[in-house]
Amino acid sequence: MDIRVTGLTKSYGVSPALHGIDLEIKSGELLGLLGPSGSGKTTLLRIIAGLERPTTGTVFFGADDTAGLTVQERRVGFVFQHYALFRHMTVADNVAYGLRVRPRAKRPAEAEIVRRVAELLDLVQLGAFGQRYPSQLSGGQRQRVALARALAVEPKVLLLDEPFGALDAKVRKDLRSWLRTIHDKTGHTTIFVTHDQDEALELSDRIAVLEKGRIDQLGVPDEIYDHPATPFIFGFIGESSRVPVAISQGRILLDGTALPFNADGLPDGPASLFVRPHDVTPVEPGASSLNGLIVAQRRVGATRRLEVALGTQGTVVEVDTPSLRSSENNKPVGLKLLNAAVFAGNGEARYFRGAATEPVVVRPSAFQRA
Repeated sequence: MDIRVTGLTKSYGVSPALHGIDLEIKSGELLGLLGPSGSGKTTLLRIIAGLERPTTGTVFFGADDTAGLTVQERRVGFVFQHYALFRHMTVADNVAYGLRVRPRAKRPAEAEIVRRVAELLDLVQLGAFGQRYPSQLSGGQRQRVALARALAVEPKVLLLDEPFGALDAKVRKDLRSWLRTIHDKTGHTTIFVTHDQDEALELSDRIAVLEKGRIDQLGVPDEIYDHPATPFIFGFIGESSRVPVAISQGRILLDGTALPFNADGLPDGPASLFVRPHDVTPVEPGASSLNGLIVAQRRVGATRRLEVALGTQGTVVEVDTPSLRSSENNKPVGLKLLNAAVFAGNGEARYFRGAATEPVVVRPSAFQRA
């Protein structure tokens, strides 16, 4: 089932939550809605589900305008962050609930319901837990039950609102891989809301990044991570350091020193250079490197994270090095930028790969926005 959203707005009193959203979701696609709290992700999801009405705009399921359809008529499966399971019902009865409350004319026979529940519990790897109660399950198991319940009604569309938000990091990681496997097996059109960039990058076929009720960028995970369309997205997706620079006659300047990047065509004026910790290599200070002072360091997983203060403003750039490599604080160090991006004052971006002087030129209009 493909979904098309056109001209969607939503306001609560005088407070706008969504601004003119246009979005097409392909049949069988897993689309991630990613953004910070308050960006409009859940509001958009609830409008698609029929739980909220838009102020203006239309949602189409296939060729059908959903404006006059109830939640039940839309045949949407919804999975919430906090499971919403019935505590007094067994796991099997929770999964069967949506089938048993259907009008008699549309309700499957009890034998078919039992068969369907058993099939779904096997799918979510809880086949032996049908007679347990939610209180006897772990958080990850409860979320699997919630997904099985959503799938039981044979939805046209599956909607997940921060489904792993209440779980610890290890369980979240395990369930991300499991959910992707389930999606590939069932083939449902799925929309997944999260503020966790790792979840979005790992799970999604495409990602829509929302900020202040608008879609800033829509693309596949590699595009979103490697070519963020705005400074906000660069700072929000992955870790990065922002360095204030200036553009002058095709050169990028830091404290008056030209960086080895070609900025021909970008307007003169203040700009922002973005670089990720794994795209910087510490070297001996010299004329061909950015030179600074190590001001702090800490262990981050398998690497050691250095904080290096650059220039007269002391802008801090974070750098990842092998964990066994230790450096002294207050020691001079040079930085070689392997990959970087610069955003001019007009929003135009350029991406530099392999410290090359030939940039990838990307203008704001090159990205699909809504």
